[in-house]
Amino acid sequence: MPHLASHLLGRIARELSRHWEQVYDHPIYYLETFVDRSRFAGTCYRAANWVYLGQTTGRGKDDLTHRQNRPLKDVLGLPLVKDFRDRLTRGP
Repeated sequence: MPHLASHLLGRIARELSRHWEQVYDHPIYYLETFVDRSRFAGTCYRAANWVYLGQTTGRGKDDLTHRQNRPLKDVLGLPLVKDFRDRLTRGP
């Protein structure tokens, strides 16, 4: 199948929010992923219209040293709804 990676990423993105809502009673408005720059280019995500958001600091979530101790990763995001910013910042 032509463009298999883009096809699969698009299909997963469409299904993910629906499945998540069935289990947790809340939809997903925005997806985010991390791509290890030392191993991958993230080409399939970019081809599937994911947006480059920046780069991690390489410190991890439990950082105590304030120094890089993990590989740098590209952060990419994909809005699932047009008004995702409003929905994410709106109160309950």
